[in-house]
Formats: sequence, structure tokens, C-alpha cells
Amino acid sequence: MTHQLVELSVRTLQQQGHEVLQSDLYGMHWKAVFDAHDFCCRADPNRLSFVAESGHAYANGCQAPDIVAEQQKVLVSDAVIFQFPLWWYGMPAVMKGWLDRVWALGLAYGYKDAGNTYRYGDGAFKGKRAMLSVAVGGPAQDYAPRGINGPLEQLLFPITHGALFFPGFDVLPSFAVYGAARMSAQDLDAAKQAWRVRLVHLFDDATIPFRSQNGGDYPDGHVLADQVAPGQSGLLAHIAATAAASIR
Repeated sequence: MTHQLVELSVRTLQQQGHEVLQSDLYGMHWKAVFDAHDFCCRADPNRLSFVAESGHAYANGCQAPDIVAEQQKVLVSDAVIFQFPLWWYGMPAVMKGWLDRVWALGLAYGYKDAGNTYRYGDGAFKGKRAMLSVAVGGPAQDYAPRGINGPLEQLLFPITHGALFFPGFDVLPSFAVYGAARMSAQDLDAAKQAWRVRLVHLFDDATIPFRSQNGGDYPDGHVLADQVAPGQSGLLAHIAATAAASIR
């Protein structure tokens, strides 16, 4: 299912005149584990601090070559689409490992060497769009507002709000295909058509209105102001009311 949707993505976007860069993580034999081998030169050879070494390697041009190549793909792109099967309520390990390694200090966090100044709506990826395309094994009702698994968009919040909005992406509502392992040919055709429509509108569909850190809703840069989303807490408080209904 995921492979077929990826093929459709490439074909549809190219037909629209876009250049498409791909990262087939399994095909690339992507190294998912973030470890000392990612740092070609060490700031401190005696103690492995991943944050410190990530920042040192990024700033001094001594990251592993595969990390640099993936960072360049993101930096030259106007939109990034993550397509994957839902695995234990999140990304498969290989894609999570891609984020762990590619989202370096100085790029995805600690931007401009300014600590937490540029995050949640600001950062290196500001102005770019991102979207998740997820193949889900279970039926849609399991992910309904009162479904046993919980609403899918809330399950994906650590990715959409955390891994993507944090470094500045404008994040589109996620696309999901439910019951992906047991679809009829007719169901598959319908899913492909729905995905094709989303791709056509990649650059004009409304994004999730996550509240930006520097937009005034977080006066201290940490906690929502008392007058913002009064009486609310949890995930939905960090999304403007216009989109709250879509992720419940």
C-alpha cells in the first residue's frame, strides 16, 4: 500500500511540473541508529553527548555523508511528504531513525545558535510544507473520536507538532488509508483517488493552525497565556479553535 501511494505521489507531482526527490529508506539501507559513527570529528572524544556532538558536527562540516545528503534534500524542497505504515502508533523505526540523525542541532533545533528562540513556527524550515501519508491496518472506527485507539491526528501529534512544526514546517492535516491490509481493488482505487486530490492541493490546502511560540500565545515562551483557550488543556489547547474539531 505505502509503495503504491509513493509511486502515485511521484507521478502526480511530476505531472504538475514539480521535481521530486525521494528517500526510500529501506532501499537505501538507511542506518536508523544514531550513534558515535555519525560524527566524523568529535568535540569531546571522552564523552559522547549526542546534542553537543550533533551541533559540533553540523557547524564544522563533519557530519556523516548520508546525513548531509538528506539535509540538503529537505533544504532545497518546498514540501516534504512522509509516507509510512502506522507502526505501534507512530513511525516505523527506520523513519524515526531518519529524524534522529537528520534533525541536527543548529538545523532543526538550536537554530542560529539561539537556544529555543526559533521553534514552534520558526526555524530553518519555516515557509516549507510537510504532510504525513499513513497506511493504517485497523478500521476507521477504531480511530474515531471515541474509538479504542484514539483519534489518529492526536496519535500523530508528536510528529506533526513536535518533529515538524517545531523546526518551522507548516503542517497539513494527515492523510490516512484505513484497513490497508484488507482492501478490495475498489477500495484501493478510491484511496488512490483521494490521495491524488490531496497532492493536487499540496500547496493551497489549509495547514493545521498550531499556535506559534512567538505569536503571543505563550508570553513566557513555555505556557499558554491564561486568556488563550481558557479551560482547555492537553493537545487541543495548542491548536486554534478553527481546527480543533478536525482532530478530535
